Amino acid sequence: MKAKIHPQYFPQAQVVCQSCGSTFTTGSTKPSLTVEVCYKCHPLYTGEHRFLDVKGRVDTFQKKQQFAKQYKATNASKTNKKGKEEKQAKSLRELLGEI
Repeated sequence: MKAKIHPQYFPQAQVVCQSCGSTFTTGSTKPSLTVEVCYKCHPLYTGEHRFLDVKGRVDTFQKKQQFAKQYKATNASKTNKKGKEEKQAKSLRELLGEI
């Protein structure tokens, strides 16, 4: 093994959670770490059903869903009219007969 190529290891690195504020120690190459969600507040470990909204992603997704519902509602009548006006698909024999 080569000497002096490995980073310094901190056996008592402090981890701070931004969501709940809890702290715990672990080993790391950095003396302190900041995480968005820890084991005390993550829904997988707590059993709670909640959204972890990072940078408004949940809100933007819900806005897109609302827009899609409104778009379907307003354009449903247009698609029904088009469906009635469309002719039936031609068979292969009819397509070859036109050539």
